[in-house]
Amino acid sequence: MVVFAALMGLEIAVHHALDSQARATWPVMDGSQSKARLLAVGKDYIPMPVNTPAAHASTLLAMPATHPAALMAFWFAGTRESASDVQIAASRFDRATQQWSSARFLVNRQVLGAQLGFGVRRLGNPVAWLDGHGQIHLFVVSTGLGGWAAARIVHLRQSNADQDFSTLTFDVVRVLPLSWLWNTSFLVRSAPLSLKDGGMVLPVHFELGIKYPVALRFDAHGEFLGMFRISSRKHLLQPTLLTISESHWLALMRDQSPHGKVAASQTTNGGQHWTDLPDLALDNPDASVAGFTLAPGRMVLAHNSSPRSRSELDLSESLDGRNWHLAHELAHGTGADEFSYPSMAWADDSLWVSYTDQRRRIAWQRFTAAPDAH
Repeated sequence: MVVFAALMGLEIAVHHALDSQARATWPVMDGSQSKARLLAVGKDYIPMPVNTPAAHASTLLAMPATHPAALMAFWFAGTRESASDVQIAASRFDRATQQWSSARFLVNRQVLGAQLGFGVRRLGNPVAWLDGHGQIHLFVVSTGLGGWAAARIVHLRQSNADQDFSTLTFDVVRVLPLSWLWNTSFLVRSAPLSLKDGGMVLPVHFELGIKYPVALRFDAHGEFLGMFRISSRKHLLQPTLLTISESHWLALMRDQSPHGKVAASQTTNGGQHWTDLPDLALDNPDASVAGFTLAPGRMVLAHNSSPRSRSELDLSESLDGRNWHLAHELAHGTGADEFSYPSMAWADDSLWVSYTDQRRRIAWQRFTAAPDAH
């Protein structure tokens, strides 16, 4: 009875908190760029921490124009996924040198567990956000007993105000209060959607038994306001959010069913209600996708294009979020090659894409807007 009452209280609070409609910020391209084609201008690998053989699940964070770094990258790295030595690593792209910095470890499970007051067994899937006051927030998946399905989302906030990467540190805010079952089985993967009020919407998913996507809303200070379920389907995860208008958003999702397509849902009232849409025509091998809105009527999606493997990673474009065409081949391999878990950000008039390469390192590519030759 106590558990039921607590659950009902959480549900009431969550839905009441989201009575007001959210409005997204966009676009990132100016008018002269919005019709220009994307031209590949650079690609390489982000430096790895020394003697670290495995890396996965990168996220990119664009920094303000006054910051010495154009953007920052965060990912998890260690001996292998789920190993006890896995930590959250970071590097930044310096505007002056046009180079990535040496990587640093920023979060480890021992320190995180000490701040939380309970043991942390594994870390993964960092997602970064810059709040309305210029502080970096990290949302990290952590587990105690059990596998990823028993994970929690831990919210961390930058603890120092200076811009020196060598002294960047984070403190725990809390475990996000998402379920009565010790807040377990919610995971984060994709970048947040920025809002006009300085807050954001963070897409996450639940995956204990069934899998379904959820949208979390935060204010400009990073305070959690509540959540709504994105889809009624029970085999979707890792949603990425695209902006069609300020209050009309599209969620594209990884599908674990045998259909092998990219799933879709939409809201037309700023996240208060969501409706499932037919799957996209795009193949998907049960893999994470990353979407980004560049301008009104111009969206990009990084995705695996094969229905059976992650050996092909492409960048597609769309006018409406429903019909897509190939813009660039990001990475194509053969056999057991894997290029996966893409992330995107817009910084210094460029689209940046990062992704896992063979579970060993993080690759990046940069695209600028170039006038169409035609």
